[in-house]
Amino acid sequence: MIFQIFCIFFGQLTYGIYGLIIVVIISTGINPNAKSYYLFDGYAHLSSGLACGLAELSAGMTIGIVGDAGQPKLFVSKILILIFAEALALYGLIVGIILSSRAGQSRAD
Repeated sequence: MIFQIFCIFFGQLTYGIYGLIIVVIISTGINPNAKSYYLFDGYAHLSSGLACGLAELSAGMTIGIVGDAGQPKLFVSKILILIFAEALALYGLIVGIILSSRAGQSRAD
């Protein structure tokens, strides 16, 4: 029971924060006063959201599977798997930030 509660706090709360960070970065990249919003910008913002979201989804599924395993003697190995899942979600956040930062760079003004 304690390990399942630990899994919830370890993973799902931080993944929501990662999604919120990507949303804020994308929303600051959209300027309503600009001349136009290019197709490349839209695809860059879409891919950054998808990269972050799918990485968080896979990490959340990993945490769910590990948290459901019922052998208490494997506690240390479960914690290691949780850390690797968190690293996967963090890499998804980093890729999302890189992709959204490239959104305004292909303009031929």
